[in-house]
Amino acid sequence: MDIKAFFKKNRGSILKIRCRGRFPALTAGWRSNVLQFAFTDRLLGLGFSLALSLTLSLTLVSPAHAVQKIEFWTMSLKPKFIPYFQQLVTRYEAMHPDVKLVWVDFPWDILQLKLITAIAAGKPPALVNLSVPWAEEMARDGLLEPVDAYLAAPGKPVDYTDAALADLRFNGKIYGFPHYSNVNVIAYNRTMLATAGITKAPLNMDQLLGQAVMIATRTGKPGYAPALGKIDGFLMQQGLQLIRDGKAVFNSPAHVALIRKLAATYKANGFLKDKLFAEDNFPAVVDAYLGGRLGMMVSAPTAIRRIQTDAPDIYAQTGIFPMPAGPTGINDGGWMFHFAIPKGVKAAELPAITEFARYLTGDANQLAFAQMAGVMPTTRQALAHPYFRQLPAVSVGAGAAEQALMVAAHSMNSARSLYVSGIDDYDELRRFLVQAVEAGVTGRRDIQQALDEAVQIWNRKLAKGKRS
Repeated sequence: MDIKAFFKKNRGSILKIRCRGRFPALTAGWRSNVLQFAFTDRLLGLGFSLALSLTLSLTLVSPAHAVQKIEFWTMSLKPKFIPYFQQLVTRYEAMHPDVKLVWVDFPWDILQLKLITAIAAGKPPALVNLSVPWAEEMARDGLLEPVDAYLAAPGKPVDYTDAALADLRFNGKIYGFPHYSNVNVIAYNRTMLATAGITKAPLNMDQLLGQAVMIATRTGKPGYAPALGKIDGFLMQQGLQLIRDGKAVFNSPAHVALIRKLAATYKANGFLKDKLFAEDNFPAVVDAYLGGRLGMMVSAPTAIRRIQTDAPDIYAQTGIFPMPAGPTGINDGGWMFHFAIPKGVKAAELPAITEFARYLTGDANQLAFAQMAGVMPTTRQALAHPYFRQLPAVSVGAGAAEQALMVAAHSMNSARSLYVSGIDDYDELRRFLVQAVEAGVTGRRDIQQALDEAVQIWNRKLAKGKRS
C-alpha cells in the first residue's frame, strides 16, 4: 500500500491522533473543524496533496518540544510514600512542562521479573529502584547502562558520598544514582554499662567482644547480639574474604581465630543467645533491649525510635556509641538502594532522564525522604544538614534518637553494602557456613574441622559452577 492509499484509508484516525496527542494548544473550534473536515468527502475531492499540506500546516503550530514521558519504578514504597512522590512529580513537571513523569511501584518480590520482562520486550522504564546486589548482577549481564557521565550537572561536582559510588562501581563503571542507605550504631543501656565499668566506645571488634563479656560478668545479662546468621557479612566487614580466585578460603588461620573469639564470648555468656544464628535475629534483639535484658544493641538509627515509643524508661537511659569500623575501614550496616537506567533506553532520551535522576536523588529530596523513611541519605550536603549534625535544644527533647543520627552521619562515607555475587544457589552455601560457625561457636565441633568441611562443600559447588 502506497502512502496515498494509506492516508486515504486511515484519514480520520490519523487526524484524530494528531489532534489529541500533538496539538493540545489548538482551540476547541479548530479541533472541531479539523475532525469534521476529516470525515467529509471534500477531503478526497481536494486530493492527497491538499491533505498532506493540511497535515504539515498543523504540524507547524504544534509545541516547539514534544512532551517526553519518563517512567520510573520503585520498590515497595506504596502506600506510605504516595504523598511524597505525588508532590515530587508535581513540582518537577511544573519546572519542566516538556516532561511527563509516570511513577510505578512494584512489590520487591516481583520487581526484578517485571524489569527483565520489560527489557526483553524493548520497553524498559527510564529509571528503576534497585538494591546493590541486584544492580551488580544485572550490570554483569549487560542489562544496565553506566551513568558515570551523568552523575552531576555540567560544571557541577558530584555530591554523592565515596562509599555510595563505590557500591555501584562494577568493572570500573558506575551503574546508578545513589538514593538512600543506612549504617549501624550502638545503642547502650547507661545503667548496665556503668555497672560494668565501661565509659568509652569500643574501637574495634576485640574491644566490643571484651565489653560484652564485662557486662555479662558484672550484671548477669548479655552484652551484645551479633547477627551470626549473616556470618558472611560479619566476616567481610572484619576484612576476611570468603572466596579468593574462585575458591572458598574461610578456613584460614585468620578466620579460625575470629570464630574462636566468638566462641569464647559465647561461653562467657557475653552474647544474647536467643535466635543468635537465625537468618534474622533482630526482632529478638530489639525485644531483649526493650526489656532491659541486653547491654548493647547494634542497629540502624531507625530502631531507636521504637525504643522511645515502646519503652520510654529504657530510652531515657540509652546512650549511643559509633559502631567500630572493620580493619578495612568499612562501617557496618550499609545496604544501599539507588536508581539505575535499564538497557534499551534510547540515547536521545538520556539527557532528560538523567536530569530527573539527579533531581530525584538530589540533596533536598534525599533529605526529605530520609526524614520520612528513617534512613540515611547518600549525598554529602544532605548528610551535612543540621537534622543530622546538630542536637536540638534540651527543651525540645534531644535524646538517643538524635544522637544516633549524628553518629550515623559521621559514618556514612564508609558504609558499604557487603554481599557475595556471581554464585548460583548462594543462600544454600551460606547455610552450610552458618551451620559450621554455629557448631564451632557453641562448642559442638572443633572450629577448624567445621570450617574445613564447609569449605569443601563450597568448593565442590564452585567447581561445578565453573564447569557449567
